[in-house]
Amino acid sequence: MTDAATPVAEPRTMDVAGILAMLPHRYPMLLVDRVAELVPDERITAIKAVSFNESFFQGHFPGRPIMPGVLQIEALAQAAGILAVETLGLAGSGKLVYFMAIDEAKFRAPVEPGCLLTLEASFVQKRARVCKFRGVASVEGKVTCEVNFTAMIADAPA
Repeated sequence: MTDAATPVAEPRTMDVAGILAMLPHRYPMLLVDRVAELVPDERITAIKAVSFNESFFQGHFPGRPIMPGVLQIEALAQAAGILAVETLGLAGSGKLVYFMAIDEAKFRAPVEPGCLLTLEASFVQKRARVCKFRGVASVEGKVTCEVNFTAMIADAPA
């Protein structure tokens, strides 16, 4: 229960224009298409529309296209980056969110073209320069990937 004087963070949504304002990533490395729900200081739910036109499907694998697991982790990290930028007020600051560690990654099911990949990331620990996250990717409620990861907030290279 919250105190009447304690403000409760309102969930937000974000379209691709808002995502582009938060992340430095661009095609073909931008892996978040929409933010369905963002609760600052807590969690984010984002969506990646997995299209057959993705460049990685040309080689992974011909005849049986599957989204690489490492790109699922990257998509989760980008969603967590949006959460961190929004929570820490970093939009427009030039700061970047870099991977420091990936732990306990597990791949549970393949992700194929035509899927909507749901990306859920939440803070495990939050500091000014280092944040830890828990991420879960899923398709229609079926977990495809889960991972813990750590990211560093730093200045962009000169």
